[in-house]
Amino acid sequence: MKVLVTGGTSGLGHAMAAALAAAGAGVALTGRSAERAAAAAGALPGVGAVGIGLDVRDEASVARAVDEAWSRLGGLDMLVNNAGIGMRTVNPHFMTDPRPFWEVSANGFRDVVDTNLTGYFLTARETVPRMLAAGGGRVVNIAVSTSTMHRAGFVPYGPSRAGSESLSRIMAADLRGTGVTVNLLLPGGPTATGMLPPDATAGNREFLDPSVMGPPVVWLASDAAADVHDERIVAAEFDQWLRARPAGR
Repeated sequence: MKVLVTGGTSGLGHAMAAALAAAGAGVALTGRSAERAAAAAGALPGVGAVGIGLDVRDEASVARAVDEAWSRLGGLDMLVNNAGIGMRTVNPHFMTDPRPFWEVSANGFRDVVDTNLTGYFLTARETVPRMLAAGGGRVVNIAVSTSTMHRAGFVPYGPSRAGSESLSRIMAADLRGTGVTVNLLLPGGPTATGMLPPDATAGNREFLDPSVMGPPVVWLASDAAADVHDERIVAAEFDQWLRARPAGR
């Protein structure tokens, strides 16, 4: 299995890249900084991980990065669309001091949407035709809890993630029966990543560890998930979800 993980230098992306590499997959991970991406790839278990500079907001950067990943890994079997930025970019204290949408700058709104929504579109648009030509592939789009999409003070992050979930479902509809599958994967609750401000973890509130994403993304890369399509999988509930799946599905 050859996998491209966008936004793989830290947080959920790095946790998924590490789990996939430990399971034997060839992994290319990306970050806006090529140097940081190379360092993150070098820290993965196994051998042969690749770090690539990529700004998912930029069409030319996406084309170059996908081409490099395809060339260096010898193809791609799975795309994990994960690159994103959070509320800290428009309000560093969004957890303790939420601000209404009319106080968000237009540029801040555009940057989050361009990264979290348009970035998913651009990367999938560049990767999926190659998968179709190769006879199949898998796309995993990272999502968030539904409550995040309508929580007060969560513009523009909530709308960007609602849009990426809608995009994923339409991608799945467009690709049904083609051999390329599309699924959503989300942690299932607040997760201890760099998207949280330092003051968010000061209290007694518990946060999920990014490693929660490992088992489901490795399973989605396995033979067992070859025909799994248009599912919304919650990582924190993955074991229960898997047990509840009807036999043969």
